[in-house]
Amino acid sequence: MYFKNRTEAGKRLAEFFENISGGDTVVYALPRGGVVVGAEIAKAINAPLDLIITRKIGHPMQPEYAIGAVAEDGHSILNEGILDVPEEYIHSEAKKQTQEAKRRRQTYLEGKPQIPCKGKVAILADDGIATGLTMKAAINELKLHYNPQKIIVAVPVTPWEVSEEIKKMGAEVLAIITTKEFLGAIGAYYQDFNPVSDEEVIHILREGEKPWIFGQL
Repeated sequence: MYFKNRTEAGKRLAEFFENISGGDTVVYALPRGGVVVGAEIAKAINAPLDLIITRKIGHPMQPEYAIGAVAEDGHSILNEGILDVPEEYIHSEAKKQTQEAKRRRQTYLEGKPQIPCKGKVAILADDGIATGLTMKAAINELKLHYNPQKIIVAVPVTPWEVSEEIKKMGAEVLAIITTKEFLGAIGAYYQDFNPVSDEEVIHILREGEKPWIFGQL
């Protein structure tokens, strides 16, 4: 295993950001697992922590296989290689996952306004990338509504080809492992990859409200 757990992976990833000023940066984590990783980066550089919530659209016959992703505002990104999925299913599932994204924001942040990053560096953190669809949707969300000066995608592990696709979207990619021989699942790179609960996400975000932990806004 390459990483003991998400916390250890986040601490190692944070070392990439030693020269970045937290005052000019906002860390946006993709829940749930990305919040654990993003919190370690935010603490290391004394930056605020917020969320970008995107949801996977799974294949109707194999829900764990992503055929697309949707952001909170409803815009979606699809795997262009998927040809056998009815349009009605994609529309219905996108609507369902958009509602789930909005539910999670209310659950995690209780209506708190999003932290702006106009003209700043936006770090998008997750516990790893497989297909890259949820991360691409998050990048589009930042571009459409946040107007950051720069976007950095920060993950412990990513397939090489996906990192190249993300770079073409105008984002920088910082990863501990960038591989052409991806093991097929992010969890394969972790000793402990147990699901992160809603309660754990809420706890981390509440810690982030303390300015001496995640930065003075």
